[in-house]
Amino acid sequence: MSNKAIFLDRDDTLIEDLGYINHPDQVKLLDGVDKSLIELKAMGYKLIVVSNQSGVARGIVSEEVLGEIHDRLKQLLAEKGAPLDRIYYCPYHPDGVIEKYRKESDWRKPKPGMLLAAAKEMDIDLTQSWMIGNSVRDVEAGLQAGCKTILTNDVSHSEQHKLGEPNPDYRAVNIKEAVNIIKKHHRSAGVSPVQNQPLPQTITKPPPQTAEEQPQPQPAKPKTPPVEQKISSSSIVGNRTEQLLDSILEQLKSMRRSDMFGEFSTTRFLAGVWQTVVWFCLLISMWFLMYPTKQDNSVLIALGFALLFQVMALTFYIMHGRK
Repeated sequence: MSNKAIFLDRDDTLIEDLGYINHPDQVKLLDGVDKSLIELKAMGYKLIVVSNQSGVARGIVSEEVLGEIHDRLKQLLAEKGAPLDRIYYCPYHPDGVIEKYRKESDWRKPKPGMLLAAAKEMDIDLTQSWMIGNSVRDVEAGLQAGCKTILTNDVSHSEQHKLGEPNPDYRAVNIKEAVNIIKKHHRSAGVSPVQNQPLPQTITKPPPQTAEEQPQPQPAKPKTPPVEQKISSSSIVGNRTEQLLDSILEQLKSMRRSDMFGEFSTTRFLAGVWQTVVWFCLLISMWFLMYPTKQDNSVLIALGFALLFQVMALTFYIMHGRK
């Protein structure tokens, strides 16, 4: 019986992307990676890293040091109870400065060479496997190999889909949400195949009717002219309003997904606190406006504080976005 696997990109999927990592001490696991891999292991998947490492061809890191970096990655995950089964990498690039590695390769994503090699060496059923990564190259490599694909990237930093680019099967904020997607897929796949098949429809010919059973012709009813339906301008406005509300709801859902699967941030928390204070100040100013003895100075003071706290909230949001 063939194995099934989760193929994982390395940088910005499992570990922090610092550019070209060239020392084992730079390996830092992303939040929740260890627990996510433990869950995938429990579902019976092999865990295989497939990574483009053009830094070797560019002379930034040697294969020896790259081996130490990968040993460090395996050590960190093994200590957390989520050992990797294998790591594949492609050191080649057509623009490399090291002649030995300056060439194209079937192993370089978006080509599926690494996935196909793993399938052959480890007896993996690619149709039962997944490719998880943060770039279109990962998606294309997975699709060409016959895997299901999940593109992981933060909703706030996601780019619009470009014409001609492959579409992933699913999108996720990070690997934690990707695991939830795979779990959901497992639950839906657990439905009995008999329930998914349409019931066979047999066409039976009715028995001949006797003269008494023959239906008697009914007098034709006078046709009433069709009522002309007029679309009022209010219904058009209502439809547009519904579309606008739907788009706002989708945006809120995306924000909630990002918050649900993102790590806690002090700056984001403080931004939320100051935003709450802004609304409080605005409510106070409204109260002053509706008070019988309206005081303009009090209203201006409340609005001034609201503006100040709004600037502080925006500052913290910007600080969080640059992290």
